[in-house]
Amino acid sequence: MAAMGIDGLVSGLNTTDLINQLMQVESAPQTALKTKQTETSTLVTALQALNVKVASLTDTATKAATASSWTAMKASASSTSVTATTSATSQATALSFTVDKLASSQTSLTDPLDLARLTSGTGTITVEMNGKLTEIAVGSDAAATARAISSSKAGVSAVAVKVGSETRFQLTGTSSGEASSFKVYVGTADEVTAGTASEVSLEHTSKAADAEITLWAGSSAARTVKSSSNTFSDVLDGTAFTVSKVETDPVKLTVSTDTAALASLGKNLVASLGVVLSEISSRTASTTTTEDGRTVVKGGVLSGSSSVRTLQQRVQSAASFPVNGVSPSAVGISMDKDGNFTFDEAKFTAALAADPAKVQSVMSGLAQRVADVAKSTSDSKTGTLTAEITGQQGLVKDLGERIDSWDARLALRKEGLQATYSALEVTLSNMQSQSSWLASQLSSLSTSS
Repeated sequence: MAAMGIDGLVSGLNTTDLINQLMQVESAPQTALKTKQTETSTLVTALQALNVKVASLTDTATKAATASSWTAMKASASSTSVTATTSATSQATALSFTVDKLASSQTSLTDPLDLARLTSGTGTITVEMNGKLTEIAVGSDAAATARAISSSKAGVSAVAVKVGSETRFQLTGTSSGEASSFKVYVGTADEVTAGTASEVSLEHTSKAADAEITLWAGSSAARTVKSSSNTFSDVLDGTAFTVSKVETDPVKLTVSTDTAALASLGKNLVASLGVVLSEISSRTASTTTTEDGRTVVKGGVLSGSSSVRTLQQRVQSAASFPVNGVSPSAVGISMDKDGNFTFDEAKFTAALAADPAKVQSVMSGLAQRVADVAKSTSDSKTGTLTAEITGQQGLVKDLGERIDSWDARLALRKEGLQATYSALEVTLSNMQSQSSWLASQLSSLSTSS
């Protein structure tokens, strides 16, 4: 237990301040450890922030290096009623066609006279679609039968519609196209097959029909193509197009290289390079201050990291060295005297138009080099930055443990100092008492003589 006392009762010393000053000296090693821990934690945070940006550069560069990224195509049509999507296997082409018919699904109404046998609560109805027979249990009322039809796998949805005193079922095919037309029978699938089931009379409001287009309309090569939906995905390899209205005048569909998408590969790569290099530059920049009339230069938080300096040099080299003897500047990527990169989209586009294969070779080769550097730096298991972060985090933990051990040591030292000065006050008090007693004894001797 720490000794208790009141400052300087006998000595007149401010022992609390004196002990605190002594403890400041005693705790200097712990203070140094705390400063080191704070600096190391700041370094870890800076390394982690950089590592995130390098990982993003890995992704961007890998995409630019991937061959499939350079097959980007776009499709456009002369009419807004036609839209198209492309894929990696799309081929550059132009195709004209008329839109003769849109796809539709069958919608039919049952005869009100059939309501009773479709809601008897017993028996079976069978839906026939494209050769498939689906049996459905008859419900006890119109709503129950409609739910049974809709929840079956017949490919038909049903709803009971009341008009005055009449109730009909509205039956709608869930898919469009001629193959989705259907019939309804009262009876089992076997009875339908045997021809003994009773067919339900249907009034069609819409018939199941395929969409139809005519390729090269008006020429001797004209051909009609059908689709069960309004989307034609088998006419052009890798390209699907959708029609939304009848077009008697030919629509021209053009599939071509998506120059803007390819340019974005280079643009995004350079932007990602800029993010990483800017982060390194800002975190390694020195600051100058004046202290006591002296100029003090202090390096940035990452200025002492050899792995960061190596990363900067390797990234700049990977993105600026020639690829197969061709300078990156030939395809629009240049590095200035400060080591920063710029992308000239106009130069890239012109080079792409002149020699697409050459541009792809240079860009993908450069991007692969950058991706390799970035991955070797930020990989979660083997990356050099990752390893440094792990090491510095271990140091922060070790410093924390050493700081904690100093807490106990300093607490004991403070208790010792408090006990020492308390004992001093007691000793001085005793000496003062003895002095007073001796003085009184001497005084009494003098009086008696």
